[in-house]
Amino acid sequence: MRIRTVLNDLVPGALGVTDSHDHLFFRSAALPADQALDDEAAAVAEVRTFADAGGQAIVQWTPYGLNRRAGLLPGISTRTGVSIVAATGLHRREHYPEGFVDKVQDQLAEIFVRELTAGIGDTQVRAGIIKVASGFHLLDAHAELVLRAAAEAHHATNAPIAIHHELGSAADAVLDLLVDELDVHPAAVILGHLNRFPDHRVHLELAQRGAWLAFDGPSRANNATDPRLTDCLAALIDGGYGDRLLLGGDTTSARARASTGEGPGMPYLLTHLLPRITRYFGADVADAVFRLNPARAFATDWRS
Repeated sequence: MRIRTVLNDLVPGALGVTDSHDHLFFRSAALPADQALDDEAAAVAEVRTFADAGGQAIVQWTPYGLNRRAGLLPGISTRTGVSIVAATGLHRREHYPEGFVDKVQDQLAEIFVRELTAGIGDTQVRAGIIKVASGFHLLDAHAELVLRAAAEAHHATNAPIAIHHELGSAADAVLDLLVDELDVHPAAVILGHLNRFPDHRVHLELAQRGAWLAFDGPSRANNATDPRLTDCLAALIDGGYGDRLLLGGDTTSARARASTGEGPGMPYLLTHLLPRITRYFGADVADAVFRLNPARAFATDWRS
């Protein structure tokens, strides 16, 4: 079992304290240009603030076509001492320019496999996860197309599949397709943004099915994130699923970065949430959420 980082494959225990969902670089057709993450110096500064807070690893969920800047990631990792996991995959259609998805939709599984095993673009930087997206409360045609390609790439490589859930919804539909129909093992599926749909019963049902549950997005305003986060975690911990939980920052705007002085950014997980989780649930739970669980969730027996 290894975790594929932009520098090398790590044994799980070497990953350390992890931000399980974030972005160093990100540009979307659905967002204003001035919100893009496209500054190498700013990315380095943000990673250093995370490292100064005790962070040791970041999983970047920026997928194919959204300005991952994969060629810069090894240098950032080396300069900061923080391990970085990159992503392949494809986001929702609206994040791409007109016509982009149509050009690649028949080659998605091939693209994902190549980026997981050979390298992203013209680099030798390999992705360590497949990041894809569901629809809003259901799987639209685009979501189903991409999820099927992700399952095909997973079966070829054993790569973990991480899911963006629109406002936290449709996680059950994703498991119905990936796990029940397409035979992806639930332990290879990471369900993201569940904080945006803070229904404890739904979360417990998802945990019972064996997937990883990711709560991410303290940099996002106007979402049900921090105010209900500890209640959501408490329900899952009380239900015996503390070993299935992941936390991430999901910083997708330059204005949300701590290094700019304008937002909570990546360090917030460790400077604010880690002490709170330790205080409410104990040091063992905090260690599981930030260190032990990511080491298991992002590790796999790579086929190539």
